[in-house]
Amino acid sequence: MSHRFKRFLEIIFLLALTALIIYIAFSFLRPVKKLSDDNYFPEPRVEFGIVVDSFHVYKGEVQAGENLSSILGRYHIEGSDIDKLRKASDTVFDVRKIRAGNRYTVLCTNDKLQKALYFIYEPSDTAYVVFTLKDSIKVREEQKDVQIKTVEASGKISGSLWNTFSSLKIDPNLAISLSEIFQWSIDFYAIQEGDQFKVEYDQLYVDNKSIGLGSIHQAWFYHNGQPYYAFKYNDNGTIGYFDEKGNSLKKGFLKAPLKFTRISSRFSESRFHPVLRIRRPHHGVDYAAPRGTPVHAIGTAMVTQAGFTGGGGKTIRLKHTASFETTYMHLAGFAAGIHKGAHVSQGQVIGYVGMSGLATGPHLDFRVYRGGIAIDPLKLISPPGIPVSKQNLAVYLKQIAVKKTKLDALKVK
Repeated sequence: MSHRFKRFLEIIFLLALTALIIYIAFSFLRPVKKLSDDNYFPEPRVEFGIVVDSFHVYKGEVQAGENLSSILGRYHIEGSDIDKLRKASDTVFDVRKIRAGNRYTVLCTNDKLQKALYFIYEPSDTAYVVFTLKDSIKVREEQKDVQIKTVEASGKISGSLWNTFSSLKIDPNLAISLSEIFQWSIDFYAIQEGDQFKVEYDQLYVDNKSIGLGSIHQAWFYHNGQPYYAFKYNDNGTIGYFDEKGNSLKKGFLKAPLKFTRISSRFSESRFHPVLRIRRPHHGVDYAAPRGTPVHAIGTAMVTQAGFTGGGGKTIRLKHTASFETTYMHLAGFAAGIHKGAHVSQGQVIGYVGMSGLATGPHLDFRVYRGGIAIDPLKLISPPGIPVSKQNLAVYLKQIAVKKTKLDALKVK
């Protein structure tokens, strides 16, 4: 290749490189065309189905003693209009039910007067009532969108069930729900350190804020060396909880007549009586609990006694079947409607813990009789509930197989 030709190629390369540099520089130096403000439309802000951008928005909580008149009066609404609003809301919402602590929002005109055009009251986390105060006075009630998130929780018992859930940053109300599901199988006054639980349930949210618990789908509780399963299932229109074999968790008798208390004295043929200071049989179980704690019937029954019985104080006696009876002693009082001959359902509140009769402190003396003979309530074998129907059992077992595998794989924290 000749020297002249090489020189020619170098010139061509330099010219191309120069052109590229000029193009790039021009591109960077060229002014950027801005989007005109006239062409920019921000997303409107919507609350309670109303575009609120053009209003002054005030939010607050109803204070003690406040009502519709006192609140709207601050926003230049005359008494005659408030009276019209009351009448318009008669078939939608009773304004007398506006309660202290509930939230409200006022949308006012965007001027110096700032007169209310909308008043929105929230009677609950999921509902709101819109009062329109424009030329046409209207009232409507709406429901918020509730988001459901299925979550899992697990843990080991340390202290009480309630305290364990609190320490694990789990909603303690879940402890109540679990105890209600397993109340026929597990005595929650006898749970021990190291007992374990796993649960899958729904958490409810409105506007990204948790508002409470939804349904429990499945749960597992390990107590006293034995695992207990619970799976929610709709059996021909009847929704309940069943175990891994299809047996209903609901049985003829509850495990205990109180919730979240402790056993202070057990069934014994020779117990030292704290008042009489002598040894004598104690054919019941004492549950220590604060005065006024609700006492529940452990099963469907008829009241055969409701009155004062000397040392037992205020006592209720229930007849459940031809062979089973239960008594509830040292009560502070009876629930409304409890009298001899009254019928009660399982779990119904029948009385309240007290210390009437011979007692040194508030507690419930609970006794069970079979064929007229006292038996240890903690050893009571409850009649079984109705299992999954035969025609649905195969389907049920197939459905829960996957759920059980998932529950078993969940690690206890």
